[in-house]
Amino acid sequence: MRAHPLILLTGLTALSTVASAGEERNNWPVEVEQPSALPPARQETTRSGLGPFLFSQPVSTNQFSGAVRARGFRPLFLEAVDSQGEAVETDFLYPLFTYRRAPDGYRWSLFSLVNHYSTQSAPQAAPNQGFDLWPFYFSRDTGNPETSYHAVLPIAGTVRNRFGQDKLSWIGFPLYARWEKNNVTTTTAPWPFIKVLQGEGNEGFELWPLFGQREKANTYREQFYLWPLIFKKETHLWESQPDVKQGFLPFYASSRDGESRSETYLWPFFGYSDRTAPYRYHQTNYFWPLLVQGRGDQRYVNRWGPFYTHSVIKGVDKTWVAWPFWRQQSWTDGALTHNKRQFFFFLYNDTEQRSASNPALPVARKTHYWPVASVWDNGAGRRQVQALSPLEIFFPNNDNVRLLYSPFFAVYRYNRVGPEEVQQSFLWNLVSYRRQPDSSEFHLGPLFSKERNPEEKRYAVGNGVIALEKNAGAGRWHFSFFDFKRRTANRPAGATTP
Repeated sequence: MRAHPLILLTGLTALSTVASAGEERNNWPVEVEQPSALPPARQETTRSGLGPFLFSQPVSTNQFSGAVRARGFRPLFLEAVDSQGEAVETDFLYPLFTYRRAPDGYRWSLFSLVNHYSTQSAPQAAPNQGFDLWPFYFSRDTGNPETSYHAVLPIAGTVRNRFGQDKLSWIGFPLYARWEKNNVTTTTAPWPFIKVLQGEGNEGFELWPLFGQREKANTYREQFYLWPLIFKKETHLWESQPDVKQGFLPFYASSRDGESRSETYLWPFFGYSDRTAPYRYHQTNYFWPLLVQGRGDQRYVNRWGPFYTHSVIKGVDKTWVAWPFWRQQSWTDGALTHNKRQFFFFLYNDTEQRSASNPALPVARKTHYWPVASVWDNGAGRRQVQALSPLEIFFPNNDNVRLLYSPFFAVYRYNRVGPEEVQQSFLWNLVSYRRQPDSSEFHLGPLFSKERNPEEKRYAVGNGVIALEKNAGAGRWHFSFFDFKRRTANRPAGATTP
C-alpha cells in the first residue's frame, strides 16, 4: 500500500512487538520473551513476566529523552535507560515520584509538591539548584546572592523571577506582601484588601472590594466600586478611540474600541457584538450561551442549545446535536484534513486524517469505544487494536501511562505491520499468535506451541518436553523429547540472541 504523510495519529502501544523475524519463548506466566519491531541493527527482545506486572522492552529515543529501553514492575516502578545503560527517567507509582536526567543536570518531583533540580551550564560553572516544598518553602541557589533566595510561606521571604513577577516578597503573609514587575511595585497590607501601586508613572490604590483605581497618564485608567459589580477599564488612551470596558452588573456591560463594539443586558444573557476589522462579524445573543446567531467573514454561528449548534470559525466546522451527546468537528491543518466525531465526549471518539491535496489517499484513523476497545489505523497498512482500553482516551500522548497502567487492561491486543505481518495476544500473552510472510507461530503459554518456518514445522508440548517435528525437505515427521533449544535459523543477519 502506498505510504503517505498521515502519521500524526499516535498508536495505541508505546512500542509494537511485531518483528520481521525471530521466535517467541513463552513460559507464561513466569516469562514471555518476544522479538521487537526494530530495524535489524537494533534487534532486541521484549520481555514480560507475572502477567502484566514485569516488563522490559525497547523504546524509541523520542519517547523518554534519549532512552532506548524501559523496564520495571507495574505500576510501582519504571526505569528508562540510554544506550550506555544510564537511567534517564525513573518513576515510582507515577506520577507520585518522577526523576529525569538531562545532559546539563537532573530534576525530581514528589507529586509536583516537593521538587528539586540541579543544572550546570558548563563543567567549571557553578551549579544552579532549586528546592520547593509547596506551598511553604521555595529556594534557589545559583552561587550569586543577587539571584539566590530562600523563602518560607507565610513567615518571610523573597523569590525572584517566579509566579509571573520579577520579585515577590512577604512578611507574615497575608499581613504584608510586595511584588515587582517591569519596575512597577504593588504593596499590599493586608492582602487582598489594601493595595498601593507605584513606579514608572503608575499610580493606584485599592480598598477591596469597596473601591479601587489605578492609572498611568496617557496609557490606561481603571476603577471599580463594589467589585465586581461596577467597573470601568480604559486602555490605549493615546489613540483617538481608546479601548473602554465598563459595567454595572448584572444590568449592563459594554466594550468599545476602534474596531468593535458590544453591549450586554442582564449580563451575560442578552446583547450583541459588532466587529469591522480585521474581519467583519456580527453576533446576537438572544439568551447566551444557548441561543446565539453570528455572521461574518469566515465566521458562522447558529446555536440553538442544547438541541443543535453549528459554527464555522476560521475554517473549523463544528456541529453539536443534543449537547453533550453528539459532536462533529472538521478542519484543515497544513497538508492534513481532520474529522472528529464524539458521542458523550469519550464514550465514542473517532478521529480521522486524510491528505488535503489528495483525498483519494488512504485515511488514518483512531477510534475509541470506551472502555471496551481502541482501534488505530495509519492508513498505510499498520493497524492496532486493544481491548479493554479505559485510559487511552484520557492520556493519548502519555507514554508513562501507556507503559505502566494501560497493559493491566489490555486483555487482547492485535498488531498488524503489513498484510502478512500480524501479531495477536490474549491474557497478557497466555495465548499468542504471530504470522509473517514465511513463518508463523502459536503459543498457549508453555502448554502447547505450533511453529512454521522455511526450515521446519514443529508442534511442541511443554515448550519441548514432547515435540513433533518435520524438517524442510524431509518426508517424515519425527518425535523428540526434552528438546528446549531456541530456534534461530530464521533470524536475520545482524540480530543478536539474548
